[in-house]
Amino acid sequence: MRIRPAVAVTFLTATLSVSVLPATAQAADRTAADATTFSNVVVNGGKDIVLGLTTRKTVTITWTAHDPEGVVASWAYLWHGRNTDDADGSLPLFPPSGTCVVSPTDPTTSTCEASIGVDAARDFDHNGLAGAWNVLAGAQDTTDDWTEIDAAGTANFKRFAKVTVNASPEPVKKGRTITVTGKLTRASWGSGTYTGYQGRSVQLQFRKKGSSVYTTLKTVTTGAGGTLKTTTKAKTDGYFRYVFTGTPTTGPSTATGDFVDVR
Repeated sequence: MRIRPAVAVTFLTATLSVSVLPATAQAADRTAADATTFSNVVVNGGKDIVLGLTTRKTVTITWTAHDPEGVVASWAYLWHGRNTDDADGSLPLFPPSGTCVVSPTDPTTSTCEASIGVDAARDFDHNGLAGAWNVLAGAQDTTDDWTEIDAAGTANFKRFAKVTVNASPEPVKKGRTITVTGKLTRASWGSGTYTGYQGRSVQLQFRKKGSSVYTTLKTVTTGAGGTLKTTTKAKTDGYFRYVFTGTPTTGPSTATGDFVDVR
């Protein structure tokens, strides 16, 4: 936690980032008990942020700031790395002040929100940025004291994945063997291409014609280049698909069902 005393600047000018405000010693009369606290920090509604190669989206951060003196302004941004000084990713580059609403029943508590634009092509230049990011939350109280918490919350960025499927032969006689192939790839932010995802578990599922429910037949492991191949017996008309449930760094993907006519 960093606590800053009053400084002779206005809050967050258009050209000054919170991340470069000068660090100073903790004010002698400012104890941890008096500092601003942050709670209910939620990014993107609590959902993972899955990015392809050119994905652009707006991500919302919401939080509650509480200070015994009352909150004048509050802000939040995302960062990735060992610490804020050595961060290899920061979103946005120039954090805006959050829009805060003071509680009608508690003047010491404010509910805040900030929206940031995320551009995968601009902001994510290597795959090491996939995974957990931290939320830095800060606030200024009515006595001009500043408080920042480096890890007030977390967000999870994932690489977009794609899985394909092809079941053959079509049509096929009942009881004959069906070969189901496919491929699992994911966005490589470093190379700007989709690359094969090897050694991952993918479910082969089947939905009988006329039904809306898929059933898992088996689990298949991707081979070199993310390739998928397995066999099953033809029993009845229906749809085959591969389903990848994702990993801590890669989003889930479900192939569109491939219909096989069984005669």
